[in-house]
Amino acid sequence: MGAADSFLLDAYSQTVTSIVERLGPSVAAVRIAGDEASAGSGSGFVFTSDGYLLTNSHVVRAGRAPTAGAPDLRFTVALGDGTESAADWVGDDPDTDLALLRVGAAARTALAPATLGSSADVKRGEIAIAIGNPLGFEHTVTAGIVSALGRSMRASTGRLIPDVIQTDAALNPGNSGGPLLNSRGEVVGVNTAIIRGAQSICFAVAIDTAKWVIPQLLRHGRVQRGYLGLGGQSVAIDRRVVLHHGLGQSHGVRIVSVDPQSPAARAGLREGDTVLGIEGRAIESVDALHQTLGEALIHKDCSIKFLRGHASPQVMFSTVRPTQRVG
Repeated sequence: MGAADSFLLDAYSQTVTSIVERLGPSVAAVRIAGDEASAGSGSGFVFTSDGYLLTNSHVVRAGRAPTAGAPDLRFTVALGDGTESAADWVGDDPDTDLALLRVGAAARTALAPATLGSSADVKRGEIAIAIGNPLGFEHTVTAGIVSALGRSMRASTGRLIPDVIQTDAALNPGNSGGPLLNSRGEVVGVNTAIIRGAQSICFAVAIDTAKWVIPQLLRHGRVQRGYLGLGGQSVAIDRRVVLHHGLGQSHGVRIVSVDPQSPAARAGLREGDTVLGIEGRAIESVDALHQTLGEALIHKDCSIKFLRGHASPQVMFSTVRPTQRVG
């Protein structure tokens, strides 16, 4: 190795070690206890001076199936300086695998919150550092580069988590819920291990997704999403139909069932219709439909565009008023 190579390695090492020293105190071990004593553990990180801690939904639910409301569990966090504290449940969103806890008041006096960056600014090839605190007194660190952006993966609920960051920084056991950091020490993702094989490759929920989820968890304890009351599947639209109607999309959502008295039923939607868009946004998949039905559309009259008919499908419009999804 030449002198120049040695310098590069040294600079890389200094970057990683300085970030770990600076951000380590904000990374905590999260321990979950239930009726059978220890129920699970993982990592998390404090991101506000008043003690809010971000982690994974599957960590705080100890791998249990998501249910409405707070789980019947007790939470303890152990910070990098050895401080231990009970933590209060704030809320979680299993659909994005994110959760919020709040550190007990006695431990909020000397917190070192992490800075949230922007995942939109992340570039392929830049340094990525994954930190965890599985034991509560010593951090584990892996480093690598961002290898892919804009990935998606299934949450435990079956819904798609968009804009997932993939790195080659291996995810150690117990690091799930810890921060993924850039070379400036900003949090750009929340490490997760909910998909098979994530122990050798790190997948992280983008911090921009977390910034959208956090305010809703603070207000409601969960993310509010709209409900239409239909079952559907993503389908390709015949090219002749696309050309005939001048559609700007090649896929839609074929309705396979409509719940009685649901918003979809009241809007006149039927089995066999193909949803093309809502409020001017193209709907090309079931996942796109889920992502479109956000809090802003609940109890709002929305224009829905769809195809009806088989031999000669016609473009039609109706007004649908999504209600709030329960559970």
